[in-house]
Amino acid sequence: MGKQIILNAFDMNSAMHNSHGLWKHPENQRHRKYKDLNYWIELAKLLERGKFDAIFFADVLGIYDVYQKNKAPSIRDGLQVPLNDPALLVSAMASVTEHLSFAVTVSTTYEAPFGNARRFSTLDHLTKGRVAWNVVTSYLPNAARNFGLEDMIKHDERYDIADEYLDVSYKLWEQSWEEDAVTEDVEKKLLVDPEKVHEINHQGHYFKVEGPHLSEPSLQRTPVIYQAGTSDKGREFAAKHAECIFVGGPTPERIRYYADDIRERAKKHGRNPEHVKIISFLNVIVAETTEEAEAKFEAYNQEWSADAAKAQYGASGYDIAEYEDVDPDQPFSYKKKTEGGHYKAATLTKDAPKQLTVGEVLDRFESIDRNSYIIGNPKEVADEIQFQFEESGVDGFNLTHLVTPGDLEAFVDLVIPELQERGLYKKDYREGTLREKLFPQGNATLPEDHPGSKFRRK
Repeated sequence: MGKQIILNAFDMNSAMHNSHGLWKHPENQRHRKYKDLNYWIELAKLLERGKFDAIFFADVLGIYDVYQKNKAPSIRDGLQVPLNDPALLVSAMASVTEHLSFAVTVSTTYEAPFGNARRFSTLDHLTKGRVAWNVVTSYLPNAARNFGLEDMIKHDERYDIADEYLDVSYKLWEQSWEEDAVTEDVEKKLLVDPEKVHEINHQGHYFKVEGPHLSEPSLQRTPVIYQAGTSDKGREFAAKHAECIFVGGPTPERIRYYADDIRERAKKHGRNPEHVKIISFLNVIVAETTEEAEAKFEAYNQEWSADAAKAQYGASGYDIAEYEDVDPDQPFSYKKKTEGGHYKAATLTKDAPKQLTVGEVLDRFESIDRNSYIIGNPKEVADEIQFQFEESGVDGFNLTHLVTPGDLEAFVDLVIPELQERGLYKKDYREGTLREKLFPQGNATLPEDHPGSKFRRK
């Protein structure tokens, strides 16, 4: 059997995710039901029926307010607001599934490592090892102000903080508790052996943590580490720490460039590049016939919100409103450096297939970018997924959805069987934790070549 696709559902515990303006579509349920636990329970069952590897929960800690220097465009169309805590969904969704895993986004910039380590140990226990942590450094100016800062911490320094944050986390997960610390020795009246529970006494530049970790070791100890970043600093961090890395790009060739670069960087950190899975984004609109899929796309396009799309682009640190009075034929370029998301900024410059004009950039926000979507019947969609999978060199995809849950239901019912028939997608889950499913030749815990394993108590 050849290489098979890893598939995550890309989602958020919010009224809307990245489907700008689509709350107006009559079949969209998420903005009404995201607060209802049964909605998430049913979604978990659907994804397990489709043999999805995980549901990947994005998260932010502020409102997008760079566009027009105002929060209103984001709030008006529910751009990732209102937004609830994704971690609180996991236990309920895990209780009705056996194999579906859960990747939860938590920022290293604003949350302390000690509390975060307990959160993931708890989730790993309750899910029997089906948890991943998507490590982010946060890019919204409003998030910085929400946590008492006047300005965002500089982009590269956020990664320096994250690097030390991971070291603290590894010490708590891998070093603090010995495997047999919980003894349950009735004769000695000893539930936990104090000699086998250790302080970590971390004294670093950004963090001081005494320990010990409050949680006993879970099945994975360290959750599977997910990360996304296309900046030089982001790729270096991912190559060192991440086991699943998200990369984007306008063409399979550009995605392969990032994938190859990250794998080479992983080698320099002493890691086996096969211990790194590369994930890209997948946007699909599918129906039983091509004509029905095209009609669905047109209906979605009618509800699209250009303002919400421009507001989300503010994650780059750039305000697209500043270009609206510029000569549309002028080549598009940035006039300054920002501390926002470099990957977002790159989509209109170095990752664009050609030099764009200001007019071309502004037009991109006015409707759904058809070039970034696969639209068609099940066979046509599977053909294009197979092409992207083979040409880009990725290991899998994060599947987006504009209308929920309808788009996910259509993908499960129409596309998954076609991919399974081609041998590109599993018909059954492997047993074990998320790490064992992703890396079947390995163990539930970090491999020896991962930097986190050096903290492991021998």
